[in-house]
Amino acid sequence: MNKLLDIVSLTKRYHNGQEEVAALSNVSLSIHEGDYCAIVGPSGAGKSTLLHIMGGLDIPTSGRVLFESEDIYRMSDAQRARWRNKAVGFVFQFYHLIEELSVEENILLTAKCEARKTSLKKIQELLKYLNLESRKNFFPSQLSGGEKQKVAIARALMNEPRIVFCDEPTGNLDKDSQDRVVNLLEELNRQKRKTIVLVTHNLELAKRAKRTILIKSGEVVNNPHGGLA
Repeated sequence: MNKLLDIVSLTKRYHNGQEEVAALSNVSLSIHEGDYCAIVGPSGAGKSTLLHIMGGLDIPTSGRVLFESEDIYRMSDAQRARWRNKAVGFVFQFYHLIEELSVEENILLTAKCEARKTSLKKIQELLKYLNLESRKNFFPSQLSGGEKQKVAIARALMNEPRIVFCDEPTGNLDKDSQDRVVNLLEELNRQKRKTIVLVTHNLELAKRAKRTILIKSGEVVNNPHGGLA
């Protein structure tokens, strides 16, 4: 598999009053194209911080994030925003859907500047794949939690990203909906070869990933693929 993302000696520190807190300390790992990787660890370990930095949402104190050998933090803010829109999809715990917009409109919001007809065709394909065709004119308040997360996944896939980052995507769902969402992520990885990086506190869900990376106190404790291998 081709190496897609390298994390090299990544450190992130915050200031809490006069106290300096290290959210991440010298983290190095790699993500290969086609990976399905689960990042696990206790609350406050730095999982979400790592995910947000990998996805270009938060700036590290030091270290590098290389996407196909290009350091995304040497890009300008505008360049990094374009990279995120083109190469990355995000799925969060709380969906972040706009209540006043329909399912179709929520997904269309993330479409790159292209012909509306092309965008709508792509949305129809996604809705069919996710079994949401009958819900396209529904509003978020009319959907179950699992359906809302499926819409969030469709939105993340709209621009055909190279990598999808999922931050506790099942944390707000009941057991049945959790299974449906994880089954969908596995299917996307297996059938559509999407590279997926999943942060979760749920070890049972993490076991279903191809790789598991354990983080404690901001440090990688267990990385089966070994650093930058």
